[in-house]
Amino acid sequence: MNLFQRFKYTVEADLHQLFDKKEQKNPIAMLNQYIREAEKQTEQTGKLLERQGQLKEKLEQEFKQNAELLAKREAQLKLATTSGEQDLIDFASDEVAAYTARNNTLQASIEASTREYFELERKFETMKHKIKDMKVRQLQLMGKENVTRAHHQMDGMIAKNNKTNFEDLESYIDKLAYQIDKDHEVTSFETRLAQLEKNVTEDTPVLIENK
Repeated sequence: MNLFQRFKYTVEADLHQLFDKKEQKNPIAMLNQYIREAEKQTEQTGKLLERQGQLKEKLEQEFKQNAELLAKREAQLKLATTSGEQDLIDFASDEVAAYTARNNTLQASIEASTREYFELERKFETMKHKIKDMKVRQLQLMGKENVTRAHHQMDGMIAKNNKTNFEDLESYIDKLAYQIDKDHEVTSFETRLAQLEKNVTEDTPVLIENK
């Protein structure tokens, strides 16, 4: 192993170790990154699949054109044979042989391209299913993470070491209720006193001065 390869493997090992630490520290973030990378690769594969389909169509177009020319040359060969002109017979025969060979090559290429296209399409669909599965797993992990955080906060609130917090809150509520009752009581007293003053004023006889 030369120096460059040793350096390459060392760097790769360090990167894997770094990713492992990040995954342990924040698994959701790493899963999100994996999903983004998988989506990117799937998109690239989709473009390759599309290109393969285009190449397959071009091969089929070439095959169709070649088949038409082959049929034309075969008809011309029959005419040349009927005419007995050897030079035309030789030319048409060579043409038929060339188009026939090309026809066979194109046919084989189309069959291979079709098999490869369907294989790529199948793998492409598999990749899309894998991404869907990862996204479902992502939602599951996010749900578990959310539940864990909620339990942690709730446990912290109802823990014994936070009992004083509830006691302080209850004391504040009691104090507030007492103040409200007291204000209401004072208001009631003032209302009764004012009514009493009013009643006294009404009951007091008015003295008429004799002239």
